[in-house]
Amino acid sequence: MTKIIFMGTPDFSVPILKELHKEYGVDLVISQPARPVGRKKVMTDPPVALAAKLLGIELYQPETMKSEEAFSIVSDLQPDLIITAAFGQLLPENILNIPVLGALNVHASLLPKHRGGAPIHRAVINGDDETGVTLMYMAKKLDAGDIIASRSIKIEDSDNTGTMFDKLSRVGASLLMDTLPAILDETNERTPQNDLDATFSPNILKSDEVISFNKPAREVFNHIRGLAPWPVGHTMLGDQRLKLFSAELTNQRTDKEPGTITDKSDSGFLVAAADELVNITEVQLAGKKKNKALDFINNNSDLIGRKLGEDI
Repeated sequence: MTKIIFMGTPDFSVPILKELHKEYGVDLVISQPARPVGRKKVMTDPPVALAAKLLGIELYQPETMKSEEAFSIVSDLQPDLIITAAFGQLLPENILNIPVLGALNVHASLLPKHRGGAPIHRAVINGDDETGVTLMYMAKKLDAGDIIASRSIKIEDSDNTGTMFDKLSRVGASLLMDTLPAILDETNERTPQNDLDATFSPNILKSDEVISFNKPAREVFNHIRGLAPWPVGHTMLGDQRLKLFSAELTNQRTDKEPGTITDKSDSGFLVAAADELVNITEVQLAGKKKNKALDFINNNSDLIGRKLGEDI
């Protein structure tokens, strides 16, 4: 019987874990430890850990996989496969070498494009037409192992990072299930990556969350939806932070200074970008509840003509 260790952390990984456990059985789940969440800092398990408990799978939540304890737990199980999906830690080489059939990663991009920790966010922010999931062998170098298989999907204008997480999670589960029989039979293909074609998508920083309107409307639109529904982009309204949850393209040219709130719309308010107007549809002012942008501007009509943010 095949012994499998699954490693993952966020919601993206849960459907993959469920399908894997349903079809093959998972012997051990490794996830990140519980972390404080919300204003009250309640210690909360990550989604994969919660799923493992519900499925009745043995769970291990180390701070690091580089410890002797982590190595012993993995090696004592003598797994045939380690499968990771958005685990959030690099695995040391001594663990990568344990499983007989290798350590696999379900990565949410079309490698070698978008290696790194935020491939979905960056694909949307960059305005990519498509993205996908790559199943690969893990190597010591980040996301650089041989490719087993990949599957692509289109990024629609109606998508944001949240919808793409959901879509790619399902794609990842399907791709893994379709490919595992050949991996277990050791008949699968493996294709080395061309490092010259690699691009990198590091984790989102606080500085990445600042929305500048001193760019073309398409770039502003992509930036806003690429940070939605988390961590959420923001701009400044005077000395207050204004979170921007969603926006739409208008294709309306403007000669107003970038960042200027020019008027109301049917669903929010219009802001000048470097070339065209962007329609902001959902916002949250610091200390207030999230609000439809139309309600917000109706209650603050004196903001028309004011400027958001600054040249950054």
